[in-house]
Formats: sequence, structure tokens, C-alpha cells
Amino acid sequence: MHLFNTIVIGLKEIWAHKFRSVLTMFGIVLGVASLVGMSALIKGMENGMRESMVAMGGADKVLLEMQPVPAYQDHLADQAPGRLIRDVYALANAAPLMRVISPEMAVPDAVLTRAEKSCDPSECVGVWPAVLEMNLHRVAHGRFFNAIDEERAHAVCVIGTGVRDALFGTPEEAGREIIPLGERIQINGQPFTIVGMFEHYMGEQEAKERALARKAPKVSDAQGPKRQKGWGKRGGWAFSRKNMTVYMPLNTAWVRFRVAGDLDGIPDPRLSDIDLKVSDMSRMEAALQQARNVLLVTHNGIEDFNFRTQENQIESINKQIQNARMSGGIIAGISLLVGGIGIMNIMLASISERVREIGTCKAIGATGLEIFVQIIVESVVLSILGALFGLVASTGLVNVLGLISPTGNTPVVTWQAQAIAVAFSAGVGIIAGLFPAFKAARLSPMQALRYE
Repeated sequence: MHLFNTIVIGLKEIWAHKFRSVLTMFGIVLGVASLVGMSALIKGMENGMRESMVAMGGADKVLLEMQPVPAYQDHLADQAPGRLIRDVYALANAAPLMRVISPEMAVPDAVLTRAEKSCDPSECVGVWPAVLEMNLHRVAHGRFFNAIDEERAHAVCVIGTGVRDALFGTPEEAGREIIPLGERIQINGQPFTIVGMFEHYMGEQEAKERALARKAPKVSDAQGPKRQKGWGKRGGWAFSRKNMTVYMPLNTAWVRFRVAGDLDGIPDPRLSDIDLKVSDMSRMEAALQQARNVLLVTHNGIEDFNFRTQENQIESINKQIQNARMSGGIIAGISLLVGGIGIMNIMLASISERVREIGTCKAIGATGLEIFVQIIVESVVLSILGALFGLVASTGLVNVLGLISPTGNTPVVTWQAQAIAVAFSAGVGIIAGLFPAFKAARLSPMQALRYE
């Protein structure tokens, strides 16, 4: 019996019992759709997390974090200095394996106001120009502050496009690009002049949407709805965070906002953050050890600090993705297993209905192996048809997931996931057809022909 004829017979059998076949394939359809949809969602999450990691500084970035002193230094806990500007100078002079060192001093509970509008920035910090390379910022309009601004603690700032949108309105509302250079805003009640604005940061998906929107014909208010407003609010969390950034000179933040009343009006010298970038990723451990040695000297031997690398974040991302894939695979596998049970049930029912047909085939020369192959092929055809319908259903599922998921995590369908789903469905069809095929192959021709 030729394979082509076998497949044709299988399709005719499925067509002869259309409703029953559709119900049988429903489990396979759900399994394949859930497997492809889950894979697309996880791939989108992975892309979003990796985009965010790059946007926040890249794999060579190291964060200097404060931590409680070790147990053996508990008696020195009240002497722990925290992050100080002297640490920055010491690292710059004695840690050559670190190529960029960026101190930050956060403005506590910062609120920005202008006229009747206000917003809470994601970051309002005093920094050095090194922060541009550290956090991969780019000034699109105006300038960044200079050494004179730093030395004289000028009340100047550089803002992100999200801050611009919140205080001055969006380009969509104004119908033009808004560049608020020279404008005054209030930071916790103190006046600051905007001298620069960063470029608008966005993920790959938002960039594609922007490109399509520019190519599409403009729609007037009378013809249809406006495009979504608020450029700074689109995209992944890392891009939104960067768009809501406000930077000022480090000395300005120290003099104007870090005066601690319990220290008799002396400005608090502690930094809120020190970020580092290594010169060579292959020498990461040596660079961290070098920085640790320097900080132990400036902290008088008190180990109240720790390093967090982006490699740790990459490991965390990989672990989350692996766990999500395992959970999604188990859920989809259960759906396919249920579909396989349905296929086995329908094949057993089909054999019961076709006992005389099988007996006739055997009587005119068909072997048990040929009958076995016939039943297996019918089972596989049923499962593959279900898989193909499942791929179609997964397209709709992924579109729905794309509507309810963040832009940075837009689901991404991969051909690998589709191939795995179809292959797994075929495997389920083979396994589900084994028992019915064995049963059909072992039927006695004489008993089959006498079957009523």
C-alpha cells in the first residue's frame, strides 16, 4: 500500500466524520496554539528584558551597592561611611581596570512643577558628565552642563522627553516638536533652567510602529481618532525610566538639596550611587577585586559595600526565561496529551466501525504491518491537521497577547516554536495511534468478516 494512498484514505475517513474529527482535533489545536503563544510571549519578554539591560548601561556596567557590615564587624557598624566622593577619586586614581566612574546624588522626593503642571521623575540626580557614557544617554538638543556649572553649583538641568511631555505638552498635542531650552521649571520649589534635552528612547517595537505611522496617511480629527499621546510613556520600563530622567550638576544637588538639619546645616556628603564600567569584560573579576581593595582603604577596612554586575542580571534573565519556558511547555504538553487521548479514543471507535473493512483487506492480501501503518498514518494525519489549525489559531492568540502586553514585551512568533509544536503533535499522533494500530493489525480475518 503506497503512503500517498494511505494518506488519502485517512483524509477520506476524517472527512466522512467531520464533526467527530473536529472535536477530536480540538485538543491538539488548543495545545499547539498555547505552545506557540506561550513561546511568543516568552520570546517577547526575553527581548524586552535584554533591550532594557542594554538601555540601562550594557553588560560592562557595575553597581556599587551598600550592604550591612559583616557579622564580625558589627561593632564598627556605626562607623560605616557609605558611598562618598572620596571613593570616586580613589577609584579614579588607583583602579585603572575601571574606565568610567560615575557618582550620583539623588534629590529626595523630587517633584517637578511648571505653571499648573507637575510630575514625579524616575530619576532626579546630581551627576558628572561621565553619566552620559555610563547610562548611554545622548543629548539631542542644547548641551550638557560643564565644569563651570559644576564648580559654581548653577541651577541648570537636562531633562528627558517624558518630563518634557508632562510639563510642556506632547508633540502630538502641539503639532510640532517641543524643545524647551531656556525654560524655567521648579524642582522641589527651587527654580532651574533647562539647558539640554535627551533624545527620545524607545525599544525596537516602538521604533517600528513610529516608522509605520510616518508612512501611513495622516488622519484628521474629523476622520478618526488621534494617535496615542505621550511619547515618553511608550516602550519598555527602561526606556520610560530614561525618558523621565532629570540631571543636574552634582555640586548643585549637594548644596541645594542635601542639607541635613540634624547635622547643623552641613550638607550630607553621602552619594546615593556610584556606577562603574570595566575596561575589559574578560578581566571583570580582576577589576572588581581591584576596586574592592581601593574601597577597603577608603572605608578604613569596613566592608559595607558590594558589587552587582549586569552579568548577574543576565543570569537572572536566563533563569526566568528557562522557568517560564518550562511552565509554558508543561501547560501546552498537558493540552496536547489531552488531544492525544482524544485521538486514541476516536481511532478505537473507528476500528470498531471498520472491523469488516479491515477483515476484507486482510482476506485479499493485506498484511498486519500494512494495517498497522494505515491506522498510524490516519492518526498522524488527524494530529497534523489539528496542528495546522492550531498554528492558525495561534496567530489570533498572539495578536490578542500583543494588545494586552507592554510594547517592549510584544510577543514574537518564531519558526522554531511552530516547528516544535507540529513535530510534537505528530509525535502525539503516533503514540496515540499505537494501541489502536496494534489492535487492528491483530484482528483475525475470519472473525472480522463474521463481525456484525
